This record gives sequence, C-alpha cells and structure tokens, in this order.
Amino acid sequence: MRLINRKPGRALSLWLLILPFVAVLIAYAAASDIRRADNPQDKLLPAPSQIIDTAERLLTQPDRRSGKILFWSDTAISLQRLATGVGIAAAIGLSFGLAIGLLPYVRATLAGFVAVLSMIPPLTLLPILFITFGLGEVSKVVLIVIGIAPFLIRDMAQRVVDVPGEQIVKAQTLGASTAIIALRVVIPQILPRLIQAVRLSLGPAWLFLIASEAIASDAGLGYRIFLVRRYLAMDVILNYVLWITALAFIMDFILKKLSDRLFPWTGKDGL
Repeated sequence: MRLINRKPGRALSLWLLILPFVAVLIAYAAASDIRRADNPQDKLLPAPSQIIDTAERLLTQPDRRSGKILFWSDTAISLQRLATGVGIAAAIGLSFGLAIGLLPYVRATLAGFVAVLSMIPPLTLLPILFITFGLGEVSKVVLIVIGIAPFLIRDMAQRVVDVPGEQIVKAQTLGASTAIIALRVVIPQILPRLIQAVRLSLGPAWLFLIASEAIASDAGLGYRIFLVRRYLAMDVILNYVLWITALAFIMDFILKKLSDRLFPWTGKDGL
C-alpha cells in the first residue's frame, strides 16, 4: 500500500500528536542540564523545575505595590486589546471584502488600493501611530487592525468572487436586489471563510500586539516580557511565551469549534 493511502489509527494519531512536544521537552531538558553542568548559575536555559516554580509564583503571588496578580492582569489587558483589534479588523474585512467582491465599481476603485496597502509592513507604521494616536490603547488596537485587515479584505473579496455565478443569476431572476443577494446568497457562504481567515490572522495579530506593548505600554504580556529581559529572567519570559502560545491555541480551537457548530456543511476535516 502506498504511504499516501496509509492512515494512523486513533491511538497512534494521539501518540504522533504528542511526540513532537515530548521531543522538544526532552531536547530542552538535556540542553539545560548540559549548560547548568558547566555553570550552575546559567540563566539562559533554566531547568524545567525552575520554570514550574516560577509559574506557580506568577500565578498566585500578588504584586506588592498594586496588590494584583500581574500575570492575570497582563493577560486581561492584552486579551482586551487583541479582541478589540481583531473584532474591528474582521468587521472591516467582511464589509469591504463583500463590497469589493460583489460590486464591480467598488472593485475597480479599491482592489488595487487594498493590494498596495497590504504590502506595507505594519510595524514600520508603529512610530506614526504613536505620534498620531499617542501611546495609549488606540495606537495598539489600530496597529492590529492595520496589520490584518488588508489580508482579511482581500481574502473575503476573493471568496465573494468565487461564489458560483449561477447562484447570483438565479437570485436576480427571482427578483432579488443587490442587498438581498448580499445578505441571503453571499454572506452565508463567506462567513465560514471569515472565521478561517481570522484564525490564520491570529499569529500576526499577536505579533503586532506584543510589539506595540513592548515599545510603549505599562501593562500587558508583551510589556512584561520586555521588562524582565533586562534581568535575563528567562524563567519568567518562557512562562509568558508558553502562556501566549496556549492562549493563541485556545482561541484558534474555539473559533474552529464555533465554525463547525454554526456551519456544519463546511466539513470538519480542516486544520
């Protein structure tokens, strides 16, 4: 039997899923032991036990000044910024993508502009955003919106164009207006694609959030990482990095399950 036709069973699939994580953990533990054998005070690769002890401290001990547990406070602040930025970008992506894909005049006017806009590295605009909007919440949210909205617009516009033309023709034959075609024919078909596009945008969105928090902020996950780096507190940094990774995975998982539940006809075989 060809390899392309071989599929692992359920138990083997679970083992194969865990295998890369176990391999990375073993490799890290071995590298940490080697470095600490040469220098017991080495901070670059703290021992796994030290990372766990630090995690317990971060999760439970309140800050002496504010009385808050900074780990959870930073998480709440960052998630609020991220959710606001991604939500606004998704709304912009859906509305403009629908207009560009469905209306020829809008497509002729904005398609090229959005394509050029999507080529601008968003992080290069960060100083401009800080000058324009200040160092507060607005500039951080705007960076996320600028960073992922052009991609969402282009993806949604293409999805609209890919809607079978005969469906549009049939709707017009039945007397449907442009608004009705958009609401009843096009939007139900592109909403699952919007969720998929948002899932793909989560990585860049986190990148823009962490970058903005690192440069100008007094709270947030990115701010805390860059605050403790001057002390080479790798045990703290690794905990924050692992937590951000877990949050991103949870968000992606929730969006996938939401798509499967709301749009079961799209299938559940995707990543």
